Amino acid sequence: MKETHHDRPTATTALLTLSHGSRHPEAAANVMALTHAAGELAGVPATAAHLEFNNPPLDEAARCLAAQGIREAVVVPLLFTEGYHQRIDVPEAVAQASSASGVRLHQARGLGTGEDMARLLAERVPEGTDTVVLYSVGSSDERANAAVAGLARRVGELAGCTAKVAYATRGARQPVDSGGEQEVVVPLFVSPGLLLDRLDEDAGRSDGETRQILPPLGEALAGIVSHRYAEVAHA
Repeated sequence: MKETHHDRPTATTALLTLSHGSRHPEAAANVMALTHAAGELAGVPATAAHLEFNNPPLDEAARCLAAQGIREAVVVPLLFTEGYHQRIDVPEAVAQASSASGVRLHQARGLGTGEDMARLLAERVPEGTDTVVLYSVGSSDERANAAVAGLARRVGELAGCTAKVAYATRGARQPVDSGGEQEVVVPLFVSPGLLLDRLDEDAGRSDGETRQILPPLGEALAGIVSHRYAEVAHA
């Protein structure tokens, strides 16, 4: 757990989600829907912010909270791995937003690639699936890619099928051929994105009919986001 201040959160602590951001026209609305769902589970005010591409940025979202009389919030990064954004961009954005708004911001863990995420993904895999392909953006940080590969293996164990991983930005726009098996692609995406649209287009041009592409995780992540909030707010 990382905090911009060492004081513990108060009972009126709000929830702020922080996404990477996307140029996809539906991304911001989907992040907001997830944020509201997580806020309802936590029973607290909740709003969304973004690192880039979408509005509001974190400092603006924090100032909006301040205008509502809210003086404290937990920031949950909507990121799966400990890559550059999680390690560098998020702490810098949290510190800047806290200073600019006067709202005490506490940084929670990101979504992660742990057991709770593995179980959530495995529950989405239909019965009778031969192979599950975990489709991730990919990272220049090999540790982040290794974490995703480990998550894929665990999803396969829980779902009782073969598991593979494909990266959208590492020369793998389209997952491996299904080879006639029942293959399910599980996007490790919070919301719709341009990379997912490309995947759908590739699948539409494929001559196989045994591949199923699941939607992005969206509001299914509300429980994990609420839990990340509670880890800090109720510590």
